[in-house]
Parts: sequence; structure tokens; C-alpha cells
Amino acid sequence: QVRLVESGGGLVQAGGSLRLSCAASGSIFSFDVMGWYRQAPGAQREMVATITSGGKTNYADSVRGRLTISRDNAKDTVYLLMNSLKPEDSAVYYCNTYSQLGGNYWGKGTLVTVSS
Repeated sequence: QVRLVESGGGLVQAGGSLRLSCAASGSIFSFDVMGWYRQAPGAQREMVATITSGGKTNYADSVRGRLTISRDNAKDTVYLLMNSLKPEDSAVYYCNTYSQLGGNYWGKGTLVTVSS
């Protein structure tokens, strides 16, 4: 069973930075895509950023240029460096992994709160 453990959320002032980490374990297959999604109260879950095993990245327009996704394939860990945070970035951030052979998995989420 794949297990995803997120860390790094918290409370930060607008303009500040946070770094989220997500460590994956329990898979016998490599992760084709790892990514971060977020869900604010009353809103649908949305894609924030994804990265393939080859390093190709994709960002939501609202975060491009401020957030950077990266991964360490040897550690099955994905990171999200968040700079210039805005109050509208406040949400629960979920780690996601996808493997064509192993399936799709979600973490339990980590809360990010950006105060104005």
C-alpha cells in the first residue's frame, strides 16, 4: 500500500515562504507523476503543480513564477517551494502520485494559511 506523508505546512504572512515535502513509500513501481493539489474551504480541489519522473513540470497559472515543484526520485519525495505567498494561497495542500502500473494515491493533506 502506497503511503504519502506531507509536511511543511503552517501559518505565514503574505509575502513569506514555505516549503512543503511529501515522502512516498510502499510502492514497487516508480511514480510517473508526482504533484501538489490544493483545496480551499468551499472550493473544489485544484491542481497546483505536477512533475514527471523526467522532470517535466506543469503549473497552475495562478502560481507560476511563485511556486516551484521539484522531486528526488531516489527518495520518492516531491517538494513545493512557495514564495511570495498570498492570502488566496491558503488551503489544504495534498500530495498526489500517479503510476501507470501502480495507480493514483493521495496524501492526507497539510494546511497552509497565509495571513494578510
